[in-house]
Amino acid sequence: MQIHLLHYTPLSVCSRAIRTCWDSHAKSDCGGEIDKELIYRVGNKNKHKSTLEHLFYNFEIIGISRACLQELARHRMASLSVKSTRYTLKELRKEESFLPDNSQDSLHCSQELLGRAAKYIVITKNTRVNIANLQALENLRLVLSEGNPNDEAKYCLPECYKTQLVWSVNARSLQNFLELRTSKNALFEIRKLASSIFHSLPNDHKYLFEEFINDNDIAD
Repeated sequence: MQIHLLHYTPLSVCSRAIRTCWDSHAKSDCGGEIDKELIYRVGNKNKHKSTLEHLFYNFEIIGISRACLQELARHRMASLSVKSTRYTLKELRKEESFLPDNSQDSLHCSQELLGRAAKYIVITKNTRVNIANLQALENLRLVLSEGNPNDEAKYCLPECYKTQLVWSVNARSLQNFLELRTSKNALFEIRKLASSIFHSLPNDHKYLFEEFINDNDIAD
């Protein structure tokens, strides 16, 4: 999994929006400590959350599973542009078999096979699940190699199949995302995603999100 912060809104935009409400622009220090305290007090402490919607973050997310993507898509006030299976599944057609000795029943897989498969699927800590996912990946490869159209072959996609996207979200929605997805009850993969998202934020923005992290190991 790779996370890249592509762009973000300066804090001064949010503080200006807040100061517009009661015409206090003369007190601004252009996104400095005074304005940072103002944003925290109004947005976090006083719960005027709409002011935080002026802060936007654009992330490139590479290598999450379609299962993780499905959970990410449940978060509102965010935009997703996702790698298309219609145009990109051809990447799998020329691969060799992902199963040992082409055996559909084998419960053994080598690190070499898992290493090749990791380009396309998320590998878990559960060996039995990994075997099942390799079989599903091999089934998809066979369907594609037989010349079936991508739009039909994609119905064979396993949930573990990797994708990538650009995700844009405002600070209010990002607080909610981090609060829910850093919980120990969250899916392990989206917990990892939430941690990576938090750590990719600009250092001077992290103070707005730290209290929404439900795992101290992530915040450190």
